[in-house]
Amino acid sequence: MLTASILAKRAKVPLFTVRYYTRIGLLKPSRDLRNGYKIYKPADTERLRFISSAKELGFTLAEIETILSHAAHGDSPCPMVRDVVRKRIEENREKIRQLERLQKRLESAAETWSSMKNSQPDGHSVCRLIESFTDTEESP
Repeated sequence: MLTASILAKRAKVPLFTVRYYTRIGLLKPSRDLRNGYKIYKPADTERLRFISSAKELGFTLAEIETILSHAAHGDSPCPMVRDVVRKRIEENREKIRQLERLQKRLESAAETWSSMKNSQPDGHSVCRLIESFTDTEESP
C-alpha cells in the first residue's frame, strides 16, 4: 500500500496531481483505519502513468475517465480513442490553418508598421498602427 507522496514519486507526477485526481475520482484510494490516511494500491502507479500518457496525447480528463470506465467494465475503449484522435487531428489542422493566417497578418502588419511614426492618442485614435491595419484590411 502506498501513500499519496510515495505514489507521486513512483509515477513521477507532482503530489498535487495525485491529490487532484483523487478529488475528481480518477484515483480511488482506500482509508487506513488506524489514521484515516488515504492508501493507494501499487496498480495506481500504472493508472497514473496511463493518465499521463493520455494527457500527453491531448485527451481531456473527462475523456480519460470515460476510457478508464470502459476498461473497468471490460469494454474496449479503443474505438472511442481512435475516434477522438481522428477528431483532434482535424481540429488541430484547422487551428494550424488559423495560426498560419494570423501569422501572415502579423507579418504584414509588422512590415507596414516598420515605416510608420508613433502617434499620441488624441481622443479619436488609440493606436494608429492597429487602426491603420484595420482600415487597410477592410478595404476591398
